[in-house]
Amino acid sequence: MIQDIDVGEIVLHHTADAYAIDFYPLGKIAWHKWPDIHLGGLTVNLTPTKHVVFLFIAAILVFITMKAAGRALEKQRAGQAAPRGFAAAMEGMVLWVRNDIAIANIGHDGAKFAPLVMTFFFFILYSNLLGLLPWGASPTGNIAVTGALALIAFVTIEVGGFIKLGPKGYLRTIFPKVEGLSGPGATVMSIAMGPIEVIGKLVKPFALAVRLFGNMTAGHFVILSLFGIVFLFGHMGIASYGIAGATVALVVGIMLLELFVAFLQAYVFALLSAVFIGLMQHEH
Repeated sequence: MIQDIDVGEIVLHHTADAYAIDFYPLGKIAWHKWPDIHLGGLTVNLTPTKHVVFLFIAAILVFITMKAAGRALEKQRAGQAAPRGFAAAMEGMVLWVRNDIAIANIGHDGAKFAPLVMTFFFFILYSNLLGLLPWGASPTGNIAVTGALALIAFVTIEVGGFIKLGPKGYLRTIFPKVEGLSGPGATVMSIAMGPIEVIGKLVKPFALAVRLFGNMTAGHFVILSLFGIVFLFGHMGIASYGIAGATVALVVGIMLLELFVAFLQAYVFALLSAVFIGLMQHEH
């Protein structure tokens, strides 16, 4: 019976990671979990999951997009023609991320960090958009994926700051000099601020990971839950058609909003990464 359908189970099934890609109602592709690898007391399993597959798809799409845009720009400039079409759009987007996100927030050293910031933006954008396709999945709806991206940002922030500031300058980011204090009081206050500064360093990547994960997961939960309304009220006869029509219209609106959110979250992650890198580059 249609009213016996477990909407919650359907939502979790489509948002959770798995060793299969479901192409319902056409079927699905499933694979077996590989044997565990034991490294001392650590057990590791390298079996690719659904989200890993879509991570590779996102990476390949980024590569193909940039390669195609680069070749098109080369051909157009060889003929001394202004960039146009797809190549012009991609060049404008790349320059926007490079100049207005990376360099504008990091400063004069922003150019060397721009490739990473651009990679964050386009990779996250494709990962977000893949979840809006039929039978697709958003790798960024997995906390392990967003956590790994945040870890890359964290290492870049801290290592880049250490190289820029030197050992003494980097320690000042943990044990800051308190203005207006001197002598033993300044030393005590500086040491007391250490744990707070360390927590602040850890909160930044945590916020990056949770914000991206939460926004992408919440959107899919909302869309799938709204579709569940059709099944919950499918037994109401003629009234169910009105409910279904209203639900579909609402879902279309949410999908359009999710399209905007996909771009917004890629922008926010890239922007905050650039801001955090810039703060460490100019820390005193």
